[in-house]
Amino acid sequence: MPRTPAGSPTSPQGAERFHEEKATYTVRGAEQPDIEAGVAAIREVVQTLKPKPGVYRMQDARGEVLYVGKARALKNRVASYVQVDRLSNRLRRMVSQTRSMTIVTTNSEAEALLLEAQLIKRYRPPYNVLLRDDKSFPFILLRADHAYPRITKHRGARKAKGNYYGPFASAGSVNTTINALQKLFLLRSCNDGFMARRDRPCLLYQIKRCSAPCVGRIGEAEYGELVRQAKDFLGGKSGAVQREIEGQMAEAAESLDYERAAMLRDRLRAATFIQGSQAINAEGVGNADVFALAEKGGQIGIQAFFIRGGQNWGHRAFFPSHTEGLELEEVMTAFLAQFYEEVPPPRLILVDRILPEGELLAEALHESAGGKVEVSVPQRGDRRRLMEQASRNAVEALERRLAESGTKARTNREMAEFLELPEVPQRIEIYDNSHIQGTNALGAMVVAGPEGFLKGQYRKWNIKAAQSNDDFAMMREVFQRRFARAQEDDPDRENGTWPDLVLIDGGKGQMSAVKEALEELGVEDVPLIAIAKGPHHGREGREVFHFPDGREKMLPVNSPVLFHLQRLRDEVHRFAIGAHREKRSRAITASPLDEIPGIGPARKRALLLHFGTAGKVRAASLEDLQRAPGVSAAVAQTVYDFYHPGG
Repeated sequence: MPRTPAGSPTSPQGAERFHEEKATYTVRGAEQPDIEAGVAAIREVVQTLKPKPGVYRMQDARGEVLYVGKARALKNRVASYVQVDRLSNRLRRMVSQTRSMTIVTTNSEAEALLLEAQLIKRYRPPYNVLLRDDKSFPFILLRADHAYPRITKHRGARKAKGNYYGPFASAGSVNTTINALQKLFLLRSCNDGFMARRDRPCLLYQIKRCSAPCVGRIGEAEYGELVRQAKDFLGGKSGAVQREIEGQMAEAAESLDYERAAMLRDRLRAATFIQGSQAINAEGVGNADVFALAEKGGQIGIQAFFIRGGQNWGHRAFFPSHTEGLELEEVMTAFLAQFYEEVPPPRLILVDRILPEGELLAEALHESAGGKVEVSVPQRGDRRRLMEQASRNAVEALERRLAESGTKARTNREMAEFLELPEVPQRIEIYDNSHIQGTNALGAMVVAGPEGFLKGQYRKWNIKAAQSNDDFAMMREVFQRRFARAQEDDPDRENGTWPDLVLIDGGKGQMSAVKEALEELGVEDVPLIAIAKGPHHGREGREVFHFPDGREKMLPVNSPVLFHLQRLRDEVHRFAIGAHREKRSRAITASPLDEIPGIGPARKRALLLHFGTAGKVRAASLEDLQRAPGVSAAVAQTVYDFYHPGG
């Protein structure tokens, strides 16, 4: 039997966890699509296995991963799949598709659990429970790489030096908290470059949300005291911080320093706002994540509360997929293992049911939590009341999801019928252009699926070839670039990046331009629809839908399908205008000196400070340029030659 060692299947980050030696084997069986072939392939692998912990991957005839599993004893676990009579229908289907397996041994079952979650996230197999919400969680970062640390929102890898507080459930919750923290502790939020350039306080100082360390309105020691209080407050000592500020306010009042007393009073109000805005009472819980599961109609919803320092930092509902036929405890365990692949776990995880592998999960999370992790089911007191609230939220979120899913599914079916599509589109791309008299022109694309917008796949293009304000030429250029790239990256249309429907914000002219662009590329089977305002532009709901063959259709003004299509059109309009404004702002702040090759920001700043405007730099003589502070003779010559190439 062939044995081929494979490289580590984990990400570079995950590979650090599994530094021990692993043995990996791949065995290929027959290609017939039947259960006997699957059993034969698995049986061949079983002969090579030992009762050691590890992870196994089951693959189909094309090598696509069907399932990732972990085991305390690989030989026993994998052997169970050849006992077909004891398998559920779901597992029988999986075995019938299996033609090869890959085995990775680990030092312990806890390591196998972590590796399993890693590989599930990487391969997203169809027979594993999948955490479908891939959005990263925002944190509050209190940086520690400056004499006057800044407070800011942070997403992604935690590379910056400082203290991280989170996760917060949403950007909205973290933004609200940061605004209140700025009022409470007066910490700066600007970047270091902005701070270094200030010669007077900015607006945040005027509205009492910053102490203006940039211009010396506060000393380093006093600012450090504010930072210390902020760390205590975010670390769970909010009561002590409030008492400390109350004492300082009383002292200021006794010494008749009413201005300082009023400032401290406002800070106390900010602290009260942060605590009063908590919709969930988490007092006495400390640091914990709370998870409750609800099941209805074959679908599962999991509600998560994030509690830090006895404060609720938000909650979010999750709806894992591929849960058919699984025990609810198994779904919860798989969900938690994948969830903590991205989010650092707290020392306490509260769940609403006993998990058979709860101790194993706690052991697996020990390292990333920095200490012992407890996974428990609360029975009484504050924790039990919090769990009951989480359970109610889980039920309500799932019911909303089911109601929305039913409405969405019906609307999507009716949309497909109206637009004469063979089936409900899984990927819809919507296009628009934005410019002012042809300047700063760009094209925009937003993407939507059956469940909503896929914002991570939005795209924008700077218009290069099209001139003036020719909307048709701009649209033609965008489609040429978009689909030429699609033909290059995914010619066989296997990666799900080709649209099932294209919506164009425009009328007959835009439709003709798009058809022409796609015909030049040989793309003829992408459904196209153009959405244009009707004859009465001032009346909402009179949109006209243009088909490629020249036909036009309209929908009743109260049609859910019309509202859905309008929402798609409005989203691309919003995205295009926002991108255009951002591009225009960059163009406004650009300097003509940026065109001079070899002149860096410091030299440009020195020239502008000395001469006042770029026009005066252009008109300056070589001698005047040489007299500018910080400008060497060579730099002066470069600038002069750029503006006077002939002389």
